[in-house]
Amino acid sequence: MQLPFSPGRRLPLKLQQDCPPFQGLHHYVPLVGGASLTAARTLTAGLAEIAICWDGGRHHAQKSRASGFCYVADCILLLLALKRSSLPPLMSSSPETTRKSRTMYLDLDLHFSDAVSQAFYTQNAFGTSQILTLSIHHSSPGFFPISSLSGLPQPSSPAFDPFTLAIPLHRGASDTTYARIWPIVENLFSIFDPDFIVVQCGVDALSGDPCKTFNWSLGDGVGSLSWYIGKIKSLPGKKLFLGGGGYNSPNAARAWTYLTSVLVDNPLPLDSQIPDHTMFPSYAPSFTLDVPAGNMQDENTEAYLTSVENCFQEAVVALEQRLNVR
Repeated sequence: MQLPFSPGRRLPLKLQQDCPPFQGLHHYVPLVGGASLTAARTLTAGLAEIAICWDGGRHHAQKSRASGFCYVADCILLLLALKRSSLPPLMSSSPETTRKSRTMYLDLDLHFSDAVSQAFYTQNAFGTSQILTLSIHHSSPGFFPISSLSGLPQPSSPAFDPFTLAIPLHRGASDTTYARIWPIVENLFSIFDPDFIVVQCGVDALSGDPCKTFNWSLGDGVGSLSWYIGKIKSLPGKKLFLGGGGYNSPNAARAWTYLTSVLVDNPLPLDSQIPDHTMFPSYAPSFTLDVPAGNMQDENTEAYLTSVENCFQEAVVALEQRLNVR
């Protein structure tokens, strides 16, 4: 089926604004969605401990419309596939009893994972959930996407869901800030104890992105993006790594190349020279693999980060209480 491209015609599934139709879209959607589902099935079938799908991670796509350059809700589809998977019984269970899996979704994109978080958000619910979402992102008035779920969790609010969590960061977030909040991520992982970890590795939070909002580095220093991926890789459970945002194409290529090398236990030297190819000039001025931090001021103050930590101390208590409900 071909999409209507005639000017003035009403476009299907709200393909407009930041999601215009393009030639081949009807092929593109099932390819991206299918790739992410294949990555998930690779894990559930026991074929691998780590799966990578850099063309996945379309975390803004809604059930009934495209949004934020995302045409297919592959993140949600693969999370549902993992949710439906059955696991071997725990040692204390009957051998004939399968158990429900748990999946932790961690979103590192500059922008909030609105569609994914909303899909698994449950208000005023009781008991546990198989999926926990945590988005680390920038949030400020007018910054895309606008969502009531993008702020710090408020455990005292009737709308609070301990399985739908967010860490909004101020402008200039650097390796230092990311290192500071890592214990929150690690603590949530420890308490939730997931069987699968899905990581959306959007790279628009890196320094040099046209969004000009964060100052994260790719390198191997404490708190860097690759440091995060290395930490996640060392955690128990099966992992699925997705792509996402990134509007400096050379830096996106650098990042996903280097992260792949980290995930296969063969990290490339960060000073590796970019090989000659058609787009070689766009890798100026360094022509190397690394994406270093810039000079942007980190506006995440000690007071703010302390407030984040305090907030998550309460959220963790609520999460533990819900997980203990039988």
